[in-house]
Amino acid sequence: MDEQLKKKGKVQDLFLTFLRIGAFTFGGGYAMIPLIHREMVDQKKWITEDEMMDMVAISESTPGPIAINAATFVGAHVAGKKGAVAATAGVCIPSFLIMLGLSYVLSAFESLRIVQYAFIGIRASVLVLIFFAWLGMLQQMKRSVINWILLITTVVAVEFFSVNPVAVILISFFLGIVHTLIWSGKKVKK
Repeated sequence: MDEQLKKKGKVQDLFLTFLRIGAFTFGGGYAMIPLIHREMVDQKKWITEDEMMDMVAISESTPGPIAINAATFVGAHVAGKKGAVAATAGVCIPSFLIMLGLSYVLSAFESLRIVQYAFIGIRASVLVLIFFAWLGMLQQMKRSVINWILLITTVVAVEFFSVNPVAVILISFFLGIVHTLIWSGKKVKK
């Protein structure tokens, strides 16, 4: 019975945490990554650094918005199916309500210069948040020749040759498996 109360408390905490993250993060899922990291790894210690990196990789690789995928992943890891539902609902509700409200008023105010300047400022801050998310992931990346080759090749392929990011993700996925199973002689953790 005590275990059920703890789990119920975590489910509620997941909902409220992701509700707060969803309500106060502008710029989409990539801008949420530093906040998810701070809450889940640094403060609550519900996931480790490695699990955070896995969460980002899985969230980017699976269909759907990264914020929803990340919330679902963390929620399931922390409190099972109920945690996944709570975290996902928490991160979605603010965006839904904000977009619903904005859809009624934005067209009336979008021509105002102050609103245009506000959006310029928001875009700049979102870019900074995405940069720091990328920098944090780069710092956590395991240093190996194959990882550096994949990183550089991916940037060049996407940026200079306009290779579809989905193709890059799939190729990297299979190269990672091949490297792990054949070249390193390691077994994949279950």
